[in-house]
Amino acid sequence: MALLTASEIQDHLTALPNWVLEGSTIVCRRRFADFITAIAFVNQLVEPAEAANHHPDLEISYNKVTITLSTHDEGGLTAKDFDLAAKIDQLG
Repeated sequence: MALLTASEIQDHLTALPNWVLEGSTIVCRRRFADFITAIAFVNQLVEPAEAANHHPDLEISYNKVTITLSTHDEGGLTAKDFDLAAKIDQLG
């Protein structure tokens, strides 16, 4: 899978307003009512991540979840990252 150009990354980001570019990754920060709801959301990520064989970096802090995507094997962002980001955005 090929790395995306800066222009391609910006094009993809316009369709994903919950995500921001941070270095060579895209990041989404979500806040939930409580810890249990945050963990339930993280558990929803398992199936789409496994199906895509693409696993986000996750940070959980009580009711906050930070999701970071990058294609580590390629050393940056590919279409795979934006495909999974779009699926994550469809989750509760």
